[in-house]
Amino acid sequence: MTTPIRNVAIIAHVDHGKTTLVDALLKQSGLFRDGEVVPTCVMDSNDLERERGITILSKNTAVRYSNTSINIVDTPGHADFGGEVERVLGMVEGCLLLVDANEGPMPQTRFVLRKALEKGLRPIVIVNKIDRPRAEPMTAVDKVLDLFIELGADDDQCEFPYLFASGMQGYVVEEDDLDAVLADEYDGKLDMQPLLDAVIAHVPPPAGDPDKPLQLQVTTLEYSDFLGRIVVGKVHNGTIRAGETIAMVKDDGTIQKGRVSKLFGFEGLSRVELADASAGNIVAVAGFADANIGFTLTSPDNPQALPLISVDEPTLQMLFSVNDSPFAGKEGDFVTSRQLRDRLMRELETNVALRVEPTDSPDRFLVSGRGELHLGILIENMRREGYEFQVAQPRVIFREVSGQPCEPFEYLVMDVPDEASGSCIERLGTRKAEMQDMQVTGNGRTNLEFVIPARSLIGFRSEFIRVTKGEGIMSHSFLDYRPMVGALEKRRNGVMISFSQGDSTTYALRNAEDRGVFFITPGTKVYAGMIVGEHNRPQDIELNVCKTKQLTNHRAATGDELVHLQAPEEMSLERALEYIAKDELVEVTPVCVRLRKAQLKAARR
Repeated sequence: MTTPIRNVAIIAHVDHGKTTLVDALLKQSGLFRDGEVVPTCVMDSNDLERERGITILSKNTAVRYSNTSINIVDTPGHADFGGEVERVLGMVEGCLLLVDANEGPMPQTRFVLRKALEKGLRPIVIVNKIDRPRAEPMTAVDKVLDLFIELGADDDQCEFPYLFASGMQGYVVEEDDLDAVLADEYDGKLDMQPLLDAVIAHVPPPAGDPDKPLQLQVTTLEYSDFLGRIVVGKVHNGTIRAGETIAMVKDDGTIQKGRVSKLFGFEGLSRVELADASAGNIVAVAGFADANIGFTLTSPDNPQALPLISVDEPTLQMLFSVNDSPFAGKEGDFVTSRQLRDRLMRELETNVALRVEPTDSPDRFLVSGRGELHLGILIENMRREGYEFQVAQPRVIFREVSGQPCEPFEYLVMDVPDEASGSCIERLGTRKAEMQDMQVTGNGRTNLEFVIPARSLIGFRSEFIRVTKGEGIMSHSFLDYRPMVGALEKRRNGVMISFSQGDSTTYALRNAEDRGVFFITPGTKVYAGMIVGEHNRPQDIELNVCKTKQLTNHRAATGDELVHLQAPEEMSLERALEYIAKDELVEVTPVCVRLRKAQLKAARR
């Protein structure tokens, strides 16, 4: 007798608690030994995911409950990684939509829910973080229903089941028990069982037929040093067996035969080797080195391809180029154009939302993605792997729709202090934003909603942090392509540029402090054409930041130790990408992130 299966994805806005909820499910499923130290967000295995507290790559796990195998896919919440969300939704028959009890639906909630509804899924809504101050669980449910109706959900989808949860505390409750739990008067057992019961009750079993010819669509690619490329996907029909020879249908329709060298299923955080797997199972298959996203593994006698996976096109692009600064090759292990090209081509194999195009120069590549975070994560990963290169200013991708030039627009939501709302509205007005809604919540905060051109958001986050004094929350997601709105105002001051090469000195920085804000500290190695700070005027200015004090018998070299400089502005990779202008580049190495002019020689600028 085959084990009943349920396949479910967890979707939500970023930071609404998907991965924490999966943690609670795994811990209560008996996966870990008593006394075992279990890290938080065990599904976030990538270093960048742990550092940033976000999910970047979708992950598979499975738990057993009531003799049913429940396959769970943890998906990213940020729209920049929507390519991950889109392809895994094709593997599941149901989804859990998480919503923060305080914030309610947010831009990425709209994005992931729209994708789920397009796939015909009927979500189970989980109102999470009900133990937080100012949580309003029932209000969140009402807002979710409004969002369902706005996105065109059918009557069946609008009759969604809903539960209330605290992922951190590890429990889920039904509406009847909500008041007692919030009043700390509930005398029953608090655990994840109501959620597991809801999955079995409301998520339909897979519809595949194990007796039909094999059909398995590749949705995720992984790599093993021992097995090579590993493909992950759901068996839509038929049965796949370890050791058998099957066919692979590529995106161009060509067929290639291969042997299933290893077959794995998922159990908790581990893979278990299988002899066979029938329709409905999510499995990992080794033995197909040329497999790619969307390819179909099928019967060699009766090859039948599944429809290709469609992913939203990129909206932002950057120029990646070989580092040609005076410090080129001193800090990175991979510095040539061939190494840069090979790394970008390798990224294409797993990153379905990315595009890489050659340019008229063999040293430059045009890389397109879903947003600044999407491309920023790629750049940061390459930097950590030892690559050294340069990137130009991000720019949006324009399209022609019905003969009219159009640009991407974003749906922007802000939660700001009341006193900052006027400044935010004023600044967004100059960036061609249109306000859609404004709500004063009554707790000193104001919620603002805008529709804004995507190019207007480039460089806005740092300005937003300054205006709200770090207390504002801002999130956005792709809306659609609309007619272009014309030129935008340039709001940035000029920059301070070094015209000498060497080590910056305290003496030089102290003398130029009244010119603006520096990005460097004393002792930083600089070169001619490198940007060292922001000028307090609109024009660029060149400085000698390596100038030293002329020593006499009346001046001691130790005098600099008594000088206190203003704290420099820290230029992280994301901040640098937002900051640079058209004629500037970000130099990225494993050691440093530097800003520079594209043309280093002043006479040619």
